[in-house]
Amino acid sequence: VQLQACGGGLVQAGGSLRLSCAASGRTLGSYAMGWFRQGPGKEREFVATIAWRTGYTYYANSLKGRFTISRDNAKNTVYLQMNSLQREDTAVYFCAASPISSPYWPRGIGYTYWGQGTQVTVSS
Repeated sequence: VQLQACGGGLVQAGGSLRLSCAASGRTLGSYAMGWFRQGPGKEREFVATIAWRTGYTYYANSLKGRFTISRDNAKNTVYLQMNSLQREDTAVYFCAASPISSPYWPRGIGYTYWGQGTQVTVSS
């Protein structure tokens, strides 16, 4: 699976941004697609994930309500809508894919395919 993320940029605190991740190379029905982020000086952390076939979603508890993950089957694209952005959301955001057969995908563990990151910077 090849993944191409885009949509990052500079946004003011309180604003919104939508990231996109286009997938190619394999049928995505047997995968979960996730978003992760790595802030300056921080470890990479799980943001959200969606099972491609069923649409089931899971989120990091701290981001529920502000971030929404979705997918467009026809475009083979997964999105991350980010609202009420805060400076702490500044990070490089990555999309990734996990086989749905893994029991750990809802927890953001064991993702085997990764795209390049897209930078999100939130200014005050």
